[in-house]
Amino acid sequence: MSKLVTIYGGSGFVGRYIARRMAQQGWRVRVAVRRPNEAIFVRPYGVVGQVEPVFCNIRDDRSVAQVMQGADVVVNCVGTFDKSGKNSFDAVQHEGAERIARLAAEQGVARMVHVSAIGADADSPSLYARSKAAGEAGVLQHMPEAVILRPSVIFGPEDQFFNRFAAMTRLGPVLPVVGGDTRFQIVYVDDVAQAAVKGILGQAAPGIYELGGPDVASFRDLMQMMLQVIRRRRLIANIPFWMAAPMGGAFDLLQTVSLGLVPAQITADQVKSLRSDNVVTGTEKTFADLGIEPTAAEAVLPDYLWRFRPSGQYDAIKESARNLRAG
Repeated sequence: MSKLVTIYGGSGFVGRYIARRMAQQGWRVRVAVRRPNEAIFVRPYGVVGQVEPVFCNIRDDRSVAQVMQGADVVVNCVGTFDKSGKNSFDAVQHEGAERIARLAAEQGVARMVHVSAIGADADSPSLYARSKAAGEAGVLQHMPEAVILRPSVIFGPEDQFFNRFAAMTRLGPVLPVVGGDTRFQIVYVDDVAQAAVKGILGQAAPGIYELGGPDVASFRDLMQMMLQVIRRRRLIANIPFWMAAPMGGAFDLLQTVSLGLVPAQITADQVKSLRSDNVVTGTEKTFADLGIEPTAAEAVLPDYLWRFRPSGQYDAIKESARNLRAG
């Protein structure tokens, strides 16, 4: 019988790419999610019955253990941007990650791959970064041979980074950003998935891997690159941190008062995170240690950001027609 991998958060942004790659490897894939009915799209990744979404509450021992039964490897891709509530930073990214590792050790699971983030730091002013660090520590306490992946900001067709800011360009001539000079080393989602697969297959040495793309660019430069791809002209306005901090606090309060009905455009914790560069530090293993050549953003962005162009899919046709008339 083929081997089985349980992927917690396997229908999420990163998890779905790992699930697809593992199905291609011939493994059975158990996709553990809160809403299996919304994860039906993962089934066609393999043959009938090969990839199955199943219910799991990462905050419950019994639920986590049940979907892990019989698994050869477990992968944790679950993350959150909610600092409070039942699925808070601590509940999901710390306690949830540690719970998976503890139960995996109890059940004798051979390997674990844990997706964390660059910037994970127990001493960070950001609650998000501290919860990521606590999660890593909890994983290593119970599964010391785990492979921990720390990607920079991840881009790809389903991302919440370029898609979000590209959508904002439709609202007016100004594109506001916080931390315009903060540097990122954005990484392609399928490259992160490829790294995870190497960990699942035992082709990666245990330890921490910082995953960054081939280029380092400021937030402002990334927005300029995006504008070139979607063929729009916008003024990139950098909001200084002293102004962004109270804005984040106000958005947090509005979200709380509205019981989450009004999502925060930026949170106080995100402002704290944006004060630090999000790049590979050089102190941990990287893509090079996995034999993976990271993909440049320029090679991928046009494939999914074209819909934000003024004429969408017809923009290139109109541009070609203009060139013909000019000729």
